[in-house]
Amino acid sequence: MKILGTLTKVLAIIIGIAILVGFYVMQIEKDQALGDKIVGLSVLASVFLLLPMFLVLRWRGKKLEDYTLSDKNIKKMKERKKK
Repeated sequence: MKILGTLTKVLAIIIGIAILVGFYVMQIEKDQALGDKIVGLSVLASVFLLLPMFLVLRWRGKKLEDYTLSDKNIKKMKERKKK
């Protein structure tokens, strides 16, 4: 688990730097197409790599039924509302 956390942090830093490099290329180097490609690939990497890693890291060891709207949880909410 510690490795996944470290890997997630490193990947987030790399993606952040890549986005900044993409904006630098667009603004300073005046190469709009290359900058758009760098930023676009960085966003794709964050969605398809970083987000799932982060979700696995945060959801591990938690019960999904505590966060779903089931009959049991609806009854609990109604009981709390009556009090």
